[in-house]
Amino acid sequence: MINKELLDILACPKCKGELKLTTKEDGLVCDKCKLLYEIRDDIPVMLIDEARKVD
Repeated sequence: MINKELLDILACPKCKGELKLTTKEDGLVCDKCKLLYEIRDDIPVMLIDEARKVD
């Protein structure tokens, strides 16, 4: 699980917008860019090239 304090300071690397934790807590979503950044081994992968598009 990702630390609440860490979640509060993380921002989307593409637009610098707010990120929200997914309901399964397996990724962070930017509603503005429609990108999902996966969380692997409790570490968010904040690379634009590895983000997935979401609808």
